[in-house]
Amino acid sequence: MNQAKPKFTHLTGGDVPRMVDISKKNVTDRKAIAVARVHLGHELYELLKESGSTKKGPVLQTAVIGGIQAAKRTSELIPMCHPLPLSGIDVDIELEGEYAIIHVIARTNGRTGVEMEALTAASVAALTIYDMCKSVSKSMRIESIYLLEKTGGKSGDYLKK
Repeated sequence: MNQAKPKFTHLTGGDVPRMVDISKKNVTDRKAIAVARVHLGHELYELLKESGSTKKGPVLQTAVIGGIQAAKRTSELIPMCHPLPLSGIDVDIELEGEYAIIHVIARTNGRTGVEMEALTAASVAALTIYDMCKSVSKSMRIESIYLLEKTGGKSGDYLKK
């Protein structure tokens, strides 16, 4: 049986970039969860666990705000993203082992998903942690940023295995 070759939705038949027309898609509740992991190292982990601050201020709280701001501005950063009316953005950062684990939940009621908003928020929250802590340690590593789950829309639900 001949399977159809997957197509990139943001390219025309002539490989010209385009913004997908979502005007005929159904409005549905949509949610996306993204995760980022920042390896802090022992010394920085202990400092954040103990005080939560560096000379620049409260690290995790600042990273939460950075993530929220990033989600709201995703369409300005990612060329083919539609501007979305976000219903909510939750950014939660936990210190675990020698890591900062960032969980972002983005929600909207619209015609397209919020995966990019969740991923952008997780990315900027991780970068904010790096920026806030680089005076203490430049050996931090942003090790992963990924979509954990998404619900709603024509393509259905997704859960990372």
